[in-house]
Amino acid sequence: MVQMDTLPLLLTLAAALLFTYFLWFYFLARTLRGPKVWPMIGSVPELVVNRNRVHDWIASNLRQTGGSPTYQTCTLSLPFFARKQGFFTVTSCPRNIEHILRTRFDNYPKGPHWQAAFHDLLGQGIFNSDGETWLMQRKTAALEFTTRTLRQAMARWVNRTIKNRLWCILDKAAKENVSVDLQDLLLRLTFDNICGLTFGKDPETLSPDLRENPFTVAFDTATEITLQRLLYPGIIWRFEKLLGIGKEKKLEQSLKIVETYMNDAVSAREKSPSDDLLSRFMKKRDAAGKPLSAVTLRQIALNFILAGRDTSSVALSWFFWLVMNHPAVEDKILAELTAVLTSTRGGDRRRWTEEAVDFEEAERLVYLKAALAETLRLYPSVPEDFKHAVADDVLPDGTAVPAGSTVTYSIYAMGRMKSVWGEDCMEFKPERFLSVKGDRFEPPKDGYKFVAFNAGPRTCLGKDLAYLQMKSVASAVLLRYRLSPVPGHRVQQKMSLTLFMKNGLRVFLQPRQLRPHTAMSA
Repeated sequence: MVQMDTLPLLLTLAAALLFTYFLWFYFLARTLRGPKVWPMIGSVPELVVNRNRVHDWIASNLRQTGGSPTYQTCTLSLPFFARKQGFFTVTSCPRNIEHILRTRFDNYPKGPHWQAAFHDLLGQGIFNSDGETWLMQRKTAALEFTTRTLRQAMARWVNRTIKNRLWCILDKAAKENVSVDLQDLLLRLTFDNICGLTFGKDPETLSPDLRENPFTVAFDTATEITLQRLLYPGIIWRFEKLLGIGKEKKLEQSLKIVETYMNDAVSAREKSPSDDLLSRFMKKRDAAGKPLSAVTLRQIALNFILAGRDTSSVALSWFFWLVMNHPAVEDKILAELTAVLTSTRGGDRRRWTEEAVDFEEAERLVYLKAALAETLRLYPSVPEDFKHAVADDVLPDGTAVPAGSTVTYSIYAMGRMKSVWGEDCMEFKPERFLSVKGDRFEPPKDGYKFVAFNAGPRTCLGKDLAYLQMKSVASAVLLRYRLSPVPGHRVQQKMSLTLFMKNGLRVFLQPRQLRPHTAMSA
């Protein structure tokens, strides 16, 4: 029991410590660039106020740091969510991003927090691993993704899905003059395609009745809950998992469904190998020279499904929304499409829409690819990425990064920086990605200005497949239909790690009557 005569001394000591803390915090806060930082609660109040526009809020803070090409970095303080120091660095400076993704690649892995959150779903798969585990899978996957046969297989899957299902659904909606949620249809389409490409099994979620597939529902639930783990202190979700309560209970139930489905797919491929990715990985050996285990194969397949579904469908959703609002761009896309199809299929317009574009035709759609890249510049499917600093470091712009802290690079903000893309950075302008003559696709010479497909050693292996799928779907829709937004439908971002549209993309479709001069103008 505290003696009464020592109480004043303790109160004085507490007041002194509190005063020292506020004095230290005052001088620390003056050195930080970014949103206002409050004692004890850091940047949490501003984050709460801007919770429905986090990406734009981050972009605004980065612009306020000066927005110069050499300095676009701010610091957020989130004490309840922090790693060690309670602060994490956010940057959109291309030189900093190159430093993180290439120069000091080994110092910025996914990190323990990310890996722990995703382990139950993805295990040690390629998108949730670092070091030798990641390198082995990367080398193995790289050999497969560079083959022409894989791209041709993707083209076959995509075209089959478009012809047999997507067009049927859209034709019916156009005939009955009812709206569709294009984002939902695209999610289903890309999910069916990546499942077919990965393990040769089409879940057929894109069907006329749009029925739910148990695996799809379980996979979506598991993915969403896993992502939410990143938003809360690890102790909370670990406690729920230990007791088997709350969202962790739902996650466990969903993972069992996913595991059963994937085990069946692996077993089917063991009995009857095919030309899909899973069958190709079954031929590989681990570091000890042994065949990959069923668990490892299941994790590899799930990693590719996670990466191959959401990113392409989200990019296509924003592409169609931008095209609806930029008729001049739409006209140029149609002119290029009709020119290519005239040279490959002749002047009979009925033949243009009998089949989706094939692999060779898709390769010639240069302006369409530029429009898709420009979409990803403004609305990257993964708007922010997170890295863990292993050791103390200093970024090229002079920002100190303490060991154990988190570094975020904002792909979304970088696309909105005048210092990076010019005064017209907010305009939808596909010509940015074309040669001077407009006959070739030309990404920026500085490869770290545009990192929608990542960069450095972790550059997306499926980039070419993604462009192929997106070009096939975009041309299939625009050639047959004119899209118009449903009046009053609000398009806004969903605050998640993937830039979904919160309310979907509801559109009406009208059969497109291609005018004779469309092809001639190309």
